[in-house]
Amino acid sequence: MSLSLDIQKSFPTFSLELAFDAGSETLGFLGASGCGKSLTLRCIAGLETPDEGRIIVNGTTFFDSAAKINLTPQERKTAMLFQNYMLFPNLTVAENIAAGLSPKTPKLEAKKIVEEQLELFGLKGFGKRYPIRLSGGQQQRVALARMLAAKPGILMLDEPFSALDAHLKSGLEQELLDLFDRFEGTILYVSHDIDEAFRFCDRIAVIDHGRLAEIAPAEAIVSKPTTYASLKVSGVKNISAARYIDKHTVEASAWGLTLKTAQEVPREVTHLGFGASAIKRVDNPKRGSSAKGVSHGVANGSAKGVNKFDFEVARVSESRFECSVILRAPATGEYVHWRVGKRNTAKDELPARGESVVIQVPQDQIYLVSK
Repeated sequence: MSLSLDIQKSFPTFSLELAFDAGSETLGFLGASGCGKSLTLRCIAGLETPDEGRIIVNGTTFFDSAAKINLTPQERKTAMLFQNYMLFPNLTVAENIAAGLSPKTPKLEAKKIVEEQLELFGLKGFGKRYPIRLSGGQQQRVALARMLAAKPGILMLDEPFSALDAHLKSGLEQELLDLFDRFEGTILYVSHDIDEAFRFCDRIAVIDHGRLAEIAPAEAIVSKPTTYASLKVSGVKNISAARYIDKHTVEASAWGLTLKTAQEVPREVTHLGFGASAIKRVDNPKRGSSAKGVSHGVANGSAKGVNKFDFEVARVSESRFECSVILRAPATGEYVHWRVGKRNTAKDELPARGESVVIQVPQDQIYLVSK
């Protein structure tokens, strides 16, 4: 089971030029809105036609501009789950599932397939209901059942959880993981959420302005991004243009800081980043050392140790389990995002707006990219 894609499609203000191969795996697509993720899926499904190139799924050529091959969506036998599920409101649950079958399927066989899918997705007894009488989670199950009933050669999901609340999403994620385990073929999964993509996908393709910026195992995208586009989608909150100083020293121009790094700095480095949770506080708020206006003399991290800096707390917002803190760099006025866990921090040690704090950026938590 495989997918081979190499296509180009141009619009007045945007062009898609994408080439990749996938096997029996779940391949995620991450990138900003409008970068070409959904368009790629629509080209594979036959809902959009590339200007040129080829699309081959499991040895069958769906599209080949040179050979003038362009199968209809019905001929391609793909399954695509949209954000709004696209159920037929005038059809029952059973009829919606059967809509994915070939019209040539014998009635008794179609009935058996529908009953199997109803059982598989916990919808037994719902066959005669209409979509309007279903919850959002149940509607998604019907859409997934319709996908599998057609025995597609490839599964494609376009942000399947975007319409669900957190409670429904948690349960349905497990069902979707079970579905992925049962499906023997290529699964393409579009998401905006790096954590979601990490849970579902074997590999992740980062799309940037219609181009493939990077494709790698999910773990590598999170822990070792190699491009600026990957750094932006990896969950790293603090990103700055960077300049090489020496093998283990780099300048972060956004904040006017010089940072020491555990990894060797490439001479062609363009950007660096570090996570909001990686930051550590190294002063002692209980001793009053963080009062506003107090200077620690560590603007470049030298007086008090490696990568320790003075920042002013510009804003604090609290959720149940953490504080999101916005720090202002003295040299440039630019912001650094800091996430403080509340469970392991005493209430009187949590940052407060207007404080001056000393934070440390661990050397081994700094990401460096060169393109």
